Amino acid sequence: MARLSRVLLSLLVAAAPFAAHAADQYPTKPIRLIVPFPPAGGTDIMSRVVATKLSEVAKWPVVVENHPGAGGNIGVSIAAKAENDGYTIVMGQTSNLAINPTLYKHLPYKPVKDFSPITTVASAPLVLVVAANSPFKNLSDIIGAAKKEPGKVTFASPGNGTVAHMTIELLQKSAGVKFEHVPYKGSAQAITDLIGGYVQVFMSSVPTAMSQIKSGRMRAIAVTGTERSDDLPKVPTVDESGYKGFDAVTWFGLLAPKGTPPEVIKQVNEKVNQVLKMPDVRKRIELEGASVLGSSPDQFETLLKTDIVKWGAIVKESGAQID
Repeated sequence: MARLSRVLLSLLVAAAPFAAHAADQYPTKPIRLIVPFPPAGGTDIMSRVVATKLSEVAKWPVVVENHPGAGGNIGVSIAAKAENDGYTIVMGQTSNLAINPTLYKHLPYKPVKDFSPITTVASAPLVLVVAANSPFKNLSDIIGAAKKEPGKVTFASPGNGTVAHMTIELLQKSAGVKFEHVPYKGSAQAITDLIGGYVQVFMSSVPTAMSQIKSGRMRAIAVTGTERSDDLPKVPTVDESGYKGFDAVTWFGLLAPKGTPPEVIKQVNEKVNQVLKMPDVRKRIELEGASVLGSSPDQFETLLKTDIVKWGAIVKESGAQID
């Protein structure tokens, strides 16, 4: 037994320089970046901006693969099952990493157990909007109407279980009111119905709502982050509107399958954070209504664990669940 232990120890010692050398040579082949949503959406655009810049600056070949479906679960599941050799990473976000673990009865992955966080990339607030002719001029008007007639104020979202839906639930809890949630399959019909007067309020991403806000067809009431949006500097936050501490944003971040060598995680973290500081990258991401972040792996892991608890409680309280 003692002899076997010495042999195993000698093998491990011999392998250590090889592992370090492999990390020094990384990458030796293309890196696959999985995007769990369709092409041309916000997550896809941010992913391609980062991938393109890594290819240009670091000379790393990065290939973006779109695997949409099931609220992002399909793409994230593919990444979770991939080899942990550093050649597969995934762009995750609040919905598939922090909300879906509680929302879905049978999720094919566990965010904390199956992934090693690399870095946050960006975050984006949502915006409460009403039609231009709405009697609601501010958040107090909406909350006041909901208190006067519980369940009568119709509040639309792009779908059940989305960040927008859960943000509506969080707002109800914070304000002590009850809205009538009207889920849509995406934003297009929700916007049409809002302008047409069929629903009263819509919780939207900032980029989705911007053209209608600029055209004067919709009015922005409040944004859901802790700071005002650069795209809507005159629009107050929910926090400023009387609900201190209110914070609901969609964040985006890169992760690798659990067990990916720490040296590789460190290298990818450093290169991506370098890219995120570049003015042209920041400008392009900001065009998607997002703010550039960047972080250490530990900071991202803390955010992930905190938000799983935060959004999990909101999901349970709402009673929402998907099989």
